[in-house]
Amino acid sequence: MELFEVIAKRRSVRRFKDKPISEEQLGKLLEAINSAPSAHNAQAYELVLVESPDKKKELAKAALDQDFIEEAPMNIVFCANPLRVRGKDLERAVDYAKTDASIACAYAQLAAVDLGLSSVWVGAFYRDEVSMILDLPKDWEPVAILPIGYADENPPKRPRRPLDDLVKRRI
Repeated sequence: MELFEVIAKRRSVRRFKDKPISEEQLGKLLEAINSAPSAHNAQAYELVLVESPDKKKELAKAALDQDFIEEAPMNIVFCANPLRVRGKDLERAVDYAKTDASIACAYAQLAAVDLGLSSVWVGAFYRDEVSMILDLPKDWEPVAILPIGYADENPPKRPRRPLDDLVKRRI
C-alpha cells in the first residue's frame, strides 16, 4: 500500500473479530515499530505484548472499562524508559522517552493498516494500575495501550480541521 493510502485508511477501531494475528504479521509489526525514529537514537521505550485473556481483562478495567481492549486479540503497551537516554537530565530524558514511545505507537498504527489490521490508541488509563498489572520496572511508564486485530466494524472518516485553521503561522 502507498503511504498516503495507509494514512487515509487508518481509523480508530473498537470492535475486533475473534481472529488471531499471525506470527508473520506480528514480526512485521514489530520491525516497523523498531524502525521508528527516536531522540538521540536512544530508542527509549519498551513494549509489552498482552494476549492473556486475564491480563487483557485487567487492562480494560484499568483503562476505564474500555472493553474493546479485552476483545482485541493483542494489545501492545508502549512504555517510556528514560534510563535508555544517556547524558541528559532526568526531566528531559522522561520527555524524550514518552515522545519515543508515542512515535513508535504511531508507526505501529500505520504498519497495522498496511498488514490488513486495525487498532485504536488508548491513552485513558490509570498508569499505576497498568504498571502493577504488567509488573513493570519502576522506571518504566506506560504511555499508550494499542489494541490490535482484525476490524469488526468500519468507522467512517472523522472530520479534520481545515488546514488554514491548523497552520497558524508561516514565517
